[in-house]
Amino acid sequence: MTTAKLFFGALTGIAVFAASAVLAPATVSAEEVTLQLWSRADRSGPLRAGNIVAAADQLNRMLEATGSETRVAIEVFENNADGFDADALDLFKAFAVDRGPDIYVLAHEWIGAFVEEDLAFRLDEHIEANPELYDDIIDTLWASVAYKGGRYGIPQDSEIRMFFYDKEMLRQIGKDEAFIEGLPAMVESGEFTIYDMTDLAKEVVDGGAAEYGIVHRPNVGPDFQMLMKSFGIDQYDADEGKLQISETQLAAFFEWLKYSVDAGVIPANMTAWSWDEVHASFRTDKTAFIKFHGIWNVPAQLETRGLTDDTYFDAIGWTHSPAAEEGGEPANLSHPIIYAVSAKSEHPELAAYIVGLASQNYLNTEHAVTTGHTPINHGQAAMPRFIEEGWALRAGAPMLEYASFMPNHAMIGQYNAIVFTGIEAVETGRLEPKDAAAFVVEELQAELGDELIVLD
Repeated sequence: MTTAKLFFGALTGIAVFAASAVLAPATVSAEEVTLQLWSRADRSGPLRAGNIVAAADQLNRMLEATGSETRVAIEVFENNADGFDADALDLFKAFAVDRGPDIYVLAHEWIGAFVEEDLAFRLDEHIEANPELYDDIIDTLWASVAYKGGRYGIPQDSEIRMFFYDKEMLRQIGKDEAFIEGLPAMVESGEFTIYDMTDLAKEVVDGGAAEYGIVHRPNVGPDFQMLMKSFGIDQYDADEGKLQISETQLAAFFEWLKYSVDAGVIPANMTAWSWDEVHASFRTDKTAFIKFHGIWNVPAQLETRGLTDDTYFDAIGWTHSPAAEEGGEPANLSHPIIYAVSAKSEHPELAAYIVGLASQNYLNTEHAVTTGHTPINHGQAAMPRFIEEGWALRAGAPMLEYASFMPNHAMIGQYNAIVFTGIEAVETGRLEPKDAAAFVVEELQAELGDELIVLD
């Protein structure tokens, strides 16, 4: 019987003192087990570490209620790495000198690399044995922690990166309310394609309602993946655990970029903009009709546009990235941060059980509402704080049905950087779409080697 199950058994009266007996050879004393937690020091997510500490406190109260003298302590190490990629590399170094933690926080795309080094505990049996902890997690999110057929993490949060569109601009060019409010449904049904979106943005620009039709991030990042997904590009072969690319599909994506630039919809110098310019174009100056980015933009949009919770959706709409062809499926992007348990831990089941407690509705809602993240559990939509403060997050949660995720592969950052060179070349007119696609595939092959599958 596992440590965590013995704890649970104690709580149900099956074996009140079993937990104490199993945990007698504790790492600190006969009455305390110390688990180490590694979490990046991140002002945008302080409760990633805090919720594990709170979960351990909850478990200790449960143990106390059973009469057990055993307690669990969490020793927190917060890394000051500049970003999750740097943090993952520092974590590898810690494991290399036997200083790895029992529980760690990770950007989900790194989990495959940790599995390959035997540093991630496979959680499938634990998840199946504890349905009360995991059955309410939104099904789509499990893909973010999967690697070669197993689940090696628990989604800690989620997000939605989608298209924001300005409803007032559509009214200015004469679109009726049925069309304006029905646009997301037309995208979901496949009736409204990404080329239709460009044409609509051109109408807005030509009608004088906006200076720019569509703006996007100006640098390398995952946001472009949802556009690639709209053109059928699947970046990952999950069975092989390798990245992949189709030159034909990539050329089709680049053709759309050129079409949008030539139409005066996407600025040709978009990749030279600053982030401040990108944000201001939609938030304050109101010069752009569409921006694709993340749900965490909502508070700034409220402030700079003078909107309220009640008036926000009168002014701004959300939609997925439309499919490239009529009848196709749309896409958006989510980038969960996850909890993982070390395969080197002396108490992996106990560590996993604490992660499970930290993933319940109350604690996760505290993180989600205070940091602008969508929920991981269906039930969070009914939590009082979500109802009172998380109106935007509740509105965004259904969009997770069409969420895609970055591949769980350590070289996805390099992959995205090379694709971005193609995006930049097409938008600035330095390369034609087919030439840019050929260049990107050649560079991917040179940089990724055997970690890349070229589909055509």
